[in-house]
Amino acid sequence: MEKSSLPIAVEQRAPASAGTRQRALRAILVSLTISIVCLNWLYGPLTSILGRDHLDHDEQSSGPSCGQVPALWPPSNDKLQDAYDFLFTDQFENASIARLSGAVQIKTESFDDLGEIGEDKRWDVFVPFHEYLAATFPRIHSELKVEKVNTHGLLYTWQGSDADKKPIVLMAHQDVVPVDGDTVDSWTHPPFSGHYDGQLIWGRGSSDCKNQLIGILETLEYLLQAEYQPKRTIVLSFGFDEECSGHQGAGHLASFLLERYGKDGVAAIVDEGMGYQEAFGTGFAVPGVAEKGYTDVDIAVRTPGGHSSVPKDHTSIGILSEIITIIESQQYPTYLADKNPYLEFLQCGAEYAPDFPKKLKKLLKSRSASSDLPTCAKKHHDQLAIEAAKAGASTKYLMQTSQAVDLIHGGTKTNAMPETAVATVNHRINIGDEPETVWAHLAHILKPVAEKYNLTLHAFDGEDAAYNSISLSSKKTSLKTAPVTPTSIDVVSPYAVISGTIRALYGEDTMVAPALMTGNTDTRYYWDLTKHIFRFGPGYVKEEDSSLGKIHTVDESVAVSNHFKVVRWFTLFLRNIDEAQLAED
Repeated sequence: MEKSSLPIAVEQRAPASAGTRQRALRAILVSLTISIVCLNWLYGPLTSILGRDHLDHDEQSSGPSCGQVPALWPPSNDKLQDAYDFLFTDQFENASIARLSGAVQIKTESFDDLGEIGEDKRWDVFVPFHEYLAATFPRIHSELKVEKVNTHGLLYTWQGSDADKKPIVLMAHQDVVPVDGDTVDSWTHPPFSGHYDGQLIWGRGSSDCKNQLIGILETLEYLLQAEYQPKRTIVLSFGFDEECSGHQGAGHLASFLLERYGKDGVAAIVDEGMGYQEAFGTGFAVPGVAEKGYTDVDIAVRTPGGHSSVPKDHTSIGILSEIITIIESQQYPTYLADKNPYLEFLQCGAEYAPDFPKKLKKLLKSRSASSDLPTCAKKHHDQLAIEAAKAGASTKYLMQTSQAVDLIHGGTKTNAMPETAVATVNHRINIGDEPETVWAHLAHILKPVAEKYNLTLHAFDGEDAAYNSISLSSKKTSLKTAPVTPTSIDVVSPYAVISGTIRALYGEDTMVAPALMTGNTDTRYYWDLTKHIFRFGPGYVKEEDSSLGKIHTVDESVAVSNHFKVVRWFTLFLRNIDEAQLAED
């Protein structure tokens, strides 16, 4: 239906007074100043290199809301209820502890320098792990379709009875971060012991993320024992090199699934990720619905060498040091884009949390008044983001592109001036920015350094750099920010089902709010399969969360009570998503 036109009253205006003209002039000057700031930041000298099409554009999304879904329970079924009740028994818990402990005991480390599969023997660690899974979960391996993709990728398919329902994909990764040999003696229990002390299971991979992998398999094993028959196809996709880019595992698995189901052929994906957090006096479950982007930039300074006894005033290392100082002194703006999930999280806090700061609440209410400003103006004048960032770095970098100079090398001998010095800067890209935003910014702020030392600046031009130059190049690992998963609950959506399942298990005093992941998961390869991707670790018990900060370091461990929650949540979720008639099915 077309909207009817509203009558418009035309007002005859008197000639503008001198005061009115002055106010209008001031408004024009303010607008012009904002425009200059935007142009200086975004365009810079690199516009001719990248082109205007690479520059970010204003988001068109409307402001988010924070509705809550009531606890969602599957339809009554005596046999399935008995199976769910079994998950609260000592028999289940003892068996679950043994299964996860056994998985941790198998070394499945992945390394950045792994060679080709079939040539590098370090890949072979996954063979005994697969044998362990087959022995531990016999019904899955005898009744479901089991496929191996690129040798070690595991794909399980439980075919549903309703072909009109899109499949659900559950993910985890088999590999773990290597244990530094120099730290082994610092572990409370050996890193691959799988030791259980009555509360925690200790060892590498216990919380990242063999607990999720084993929990998912336990869920399906028990559903099979209960003679459950899903209507919606269930797919498990387990990569094996997530800790070193995921290309061999998730990259191949995603391509395989895309060929099988097609673009947007999957209802939703659940992978490892965010879990539960206390904020503003309230408990929030925070499924990750987006990820920051990523780019590594190499900065190489090349100057002629020579004997150190007659040095030049500035060596390549000295110039690179000045560059690093400039980079670290010019951080990216703290900016909360309309589509950044953290905005919705703040709105949830304002609505439900008793200790939510009054100033933040006031800034949230006034945010809409600046909705007509261009994106670049918001970036430099986002008072809401600036105020929220005062909570600390972990909050600030939910709203800001981060930069960290992580690698540096140069020089070969103490009596020879270095001819080349190279630093690598890691960036995690904010929602609203792009890798090109980073590249343009670096080229802009480093141009004066090149001019100061009479060096040629090669900014992402792919040319072989010679002496007397500064070259900027980006590695092939650059990644745009992930598409933001829809969080509407106005329709039957995967987010609504996830939310209702969370509140069923954890209680309705738990609020559900979307979150942004600052790191990247294997889901980066699955974007074409569905718009509904969630990074969520459902296992959490507030009193036993001390182990959660030990991921990737000494004494990694997981509370078994957390792990039990993983199995219970996936059991409810698979039944709930099976019953749901999703809007996009």
